[in-house]
Amino acid sequence: MNLAHQTILVTGGAGFIGSELCRQLKTAGAQLRIVDNLANGKQENLTEILDEQCQLHVTDIRDYGAMESLLQGVDYVFHLACLGVRHSIHSPVENHEVNAAATLHLLGLARAAGIARFVYVSSSEVYGTAQSVPQPESHPTYPMTVYGAAKLAGECYTRAYHRTYDFPTVVIRPFNSYGPRSHHEGDSGEVIPKFLLRTLAGKPMVIFGDGTQTRDFTFVSDTARGIIEAGLAANTVGETINIGSGFEIAINDLADEVRNVTATPNAEVIREVDRPGDVLRLFSDTSKARSLIGFAPRVSLNEGLSALLAWYQSQGRTPDELLQNEVVKNWEVKP
Repeated sequence: MNLAHQTILVTGGAGFIGSELCRQLKTAGAQLRIVDNLANGKQENLTEILDEQCQLHVTDIRDYGAMESLLQGVDYVFHLACLGVRHSIHSPVENHEVNAAATLHLLGLARAAGIARFVYVSSSEVYGTAQSVPQPESHPTYPMTVYGAAKLAGECYTRAYHRTYDFPTVVIRPFNSYGPRSHHEGDSGEVIPKFLLRTLAGKPMVIFGDGTQTRDFTFVSDTARGIIEAGLAANTVGETINIGSGFEIAINDLADEVRNVTATPNAEVIREVDRPGDVLRLFSDTSKARSLIGFAPRVSLNEGLSALLAWYQSQGRTPDELLQNEVVKNWEVKP
């Protein structure tokens, strides 16, 4: 995809998925305005790509005056900025304000600025626990957390702007992503980076509940590529599109995969109480993405885990050092 001479604003662009998205957009030639308040994102995630073509603006998306100014002269918006699942358990109102209300405000500002395409990056959490699998975009949405509900509200606002105002929007639903720069710390910490780092540090992997819950894990480069291709294709305006691996794995089996990749067959697992609002099963149907944009994941789970392991080993910090800010029950206490 050639995006030379296109200016793209990415909210949440210093985050895990956002920073990979920015790398791919810059490689395609785009001029980037990256907006992030660094609550979850990190400037270090972007260090090697920041220059005159790719600039970071440390701004909260709720600063609507700043956002109005930053949208001037922009061609496309990729809206990823959000607060996460566990954050919504200890701070539900703020989670709604950022994930839902700010999305509505941003849609209005983008429409007024004449943006050619508004790409809203939602979440598979809008589905809640799968009622049937694999889950197509028509699967009922029954979110189990305020995060999932707020992301669904953002979706509905985005679709409404298309239907009411003929504003060109796309809604993307990524399933669980992992890879370099993924979160293991604070209330954003996720299972794969936690499992890998704890195993490397000689600590037990922590499974909440019985471990039979499943997820559809997609390597971050595949996720970002899918978001870009689905977001900008000529035939996707007004669509809602899953991006996932089309493969589900139980968390117990994921622990075995981590043992294999780290060559620690005796790595211990301990079990904790169920997480509140935890989705029990996610498994994407990606046939719509295949049909519309020819999307298919390129990185297998084993390849992706090995790549993340190599990335951690290249960071110059020990697993214990990286785990200093880990919070095991990260839904309980505000960071």
